[in-house]
Amino acid sequence: MPHATRWLPLFALALSPLAFADQAASDPRIERVLADLARTRPISMARLSPDGQRLAWVVGTKGKPMVEVAKADGSDAHPVASIQAGSCSQTDIAWAPDSRHLAFLSDCGNRDKHKDLFVADVTDAKGLKKLSVLKGPAQDLNWAPNGRELGFLYVENGTRRSSALEAAKPAEGEIGVDGVEVQRVAAVAAEGGTPRLLTPAGSHVYEFAWSPDAQRLAFVAAPPPGDNNWWIAKLLVQDAQPGATARTVVDPATTRGPLHGLQLALPSWSPDGQRIAFIGGLMSDQGATGGDIYSVPATGGEPANLTPGIHVTPVWLTWKGGARMLVSQLAGGQSQVAEYTVTAAAATQERVLFTLPATIGDGRAAMSLSLSDDQARVAFVQHAFDAAPEVHAGPLAQTPPPAVTHLNADSKPSWGKAESVEWEHDGRRVQGWLIYPAGYDPSKTYPMVVNVHGGPASTLIPHWPRVGYGGIPFAALGYFVFLPNPRGSFGQGEAFVQANRKDFGYGDLGDTLAGIDAIEKRLPVDDQRLGLTGWSYGGFMSMFAPTQTQRFKAVVAGAGIGNWQSYYGQNLIDQWMPPYFGATVYDDPSAYAKSSAVNFIKKTTAPTLVVVGDRDAECPAAQSLEFWHALRAQGVATSLVIYPNEGHHFVDPEHQRDVLQRALLWFQKYLPAAP
Repeated sequence: MPHATRWLPLFALALSPLAFADQAASDPRIERVLADLARTRPISMARLSPDGQRLAWVVGTKGKPMVEVAKADGSDAHPVASIQAGSCSQTDIAWAPDSRHLAFLSDCGNRDKHKDLFVADVTDAKGLKKLSVLKGPAQDLNWAPNGRELGFLYVENGTRRSSALEAAKPAEGEIGVDGVEVQRVAAVAAEGGTPRLLTPAGSHVYEFAWSPDAQRLAFVAAPPPGDNNWWIAKLLVQDAQPGATARTVVDPATTRGPLHGLQLALPSWSPDGQRIAFIGGLMSDQGATGGDIYSVPATGGEPANLTPGIHVTPVWLTWKGGARMLVSQLAGGQSQVAEYTVTAAAATQERVLFTLPATIGDGRAAMSLSLSDDQARVAFVQHAFDAAPEVHAGPLAQTPPPAVTHLNADSKPSWGKAESVEWEHDGRRVQGWLIYPAGYDPSKTYPMVVNVHGGPASTLIPHWPRVGYGGIPFAALGYFVFLPNPRGSFGQGEAFVQANRKDFGYGDLGDTLAGIDAIEKRLPVDDQRLGLTGWSYGGFMSMFAPTQTQRFKAVVAGAGIGNWQSYYGQNLIDQWMPPYFGATVYDDPSAYAKSSAVNFIKKTTAPTLVVVGDRDAECPAAQSLEFWHALRAQGVATSLVIYPNEGHHFVDPEHQRDVLQRALLWFQKYLPAAP
């Protein structure tokens, strides 16, 4: 593979990402869709001050993220600092316990565009201070409860933000030895200064939490390299001082219960500092959290599964006193906020506060909430199929809080209505979402694009699309869009998540095909005009499914996996695979072979567009190249586009636009909306 590593980027440059520009210009519908999506201002965070009197959020302003502050009802909104919009970036906000000082990261004033740590006194227009000069990427700002210092995740002298979703470092030097970057917990005093590194150099930290008395840290960490080893991470505790000894509290590799061999995330201290709760389960990406609620003594011991057998997926939690929790959970493709009563052995849902057909979150984690100290008020960013992102805030009650911003008031859906659909398959109840074509006429027949989500431990819930990969915009051009949540998805409990272990592409494909059948029985979908698309795991399914069925007539496969056997040795995150496949590829190659599209490639006939980033650590470009090569060898119509300097998530706005534009054009060519 060394030769492939050297020439793939050159090949990417040869495939100009703007080659379809003239074609797109000839179709005003595509231009309108792209322009409409581009007008939406992304809102990445919402933070309520501890006293519940103020709000802060990060919003895209002239192409750059900027921090704004306001009263709790959204009034008197203004930038946190007097800086010309579009000239620099501000991100990662955190209120101090005094509710007066707001910390954030910013590259404003830095010629090299690295981000430093700032704090603003929101009561003083001139009260802006650079708290610390940083020599590497930082994230997850988190004030100590006593307000004396600010903690954060920090890669000292790092070259990239720590995440397997980011563009991987170019491969050079002695692989696995040279240039390994370790993310640690760092702290800066409230009055400012040089960051102090608190956690050990041999532990790559993914998440952390201060104890209530600010004397200890709980953190999730693994040996470096960090991109690969989150799937084998442990929960540790140490004193919040440099050089302190870290003690393992939970190691999923050695625990005897249902957490054995799985993943953990989001440690949360009980108010008395005696216990730590966390989410544990089978997860396929760091940050895409979901599972059961667990609890363990802060001194260590066997973790207790507090929610065995539940039929929802908790994804975020916080304590409400010593015997209650507030939990965000996925329930049948929707977001839900519930209260639980908690003992040392069990967490029982007491009541659901509200359920929303929408995506919610405050930016720290999926579906995380920002609460006032008395937990009487809540804030989060909310968006759905029919509503662009806005900040919502108000009392924490059984009525969801209203929108307090109108940053995207002009953004309206150009696609049709959406509805939840359910069906039975293999004795399971399965759920998904269906978006109608714009201008739907029940007397006409329509093509349908099936969009498989990534993960597979994830879920598709209502959301507002952005410029970039995604199936929703197809509905604006006259397609039904089907978004299934088959086995392996969050939302129906941990048993449903684990139902596709050792079975990639079979049971979940069966669930999806059964959903297509159910839709076709009641709506005018033309079975001869079915398309398929997806990214990551959805990209794998877009490669594999056409080798198992001829129903799909056109395909767009994003960041996919065509050969699990070669993938095992190419990707930078192989630790996630044994929990799903039951063994490494070297111990059981047949488990990987049975789900590899290239082994059945002669059955594929669907014209397929393949797209990927050349520095994708999760689904390497070599996989897309191998699959495209196999299609071309069979005479199947295909196109491969490799985007330079992109990781698993594209960040270049031109590439984000181009990948969606190409997908729209591909289906327009091979699966036209008009019969």
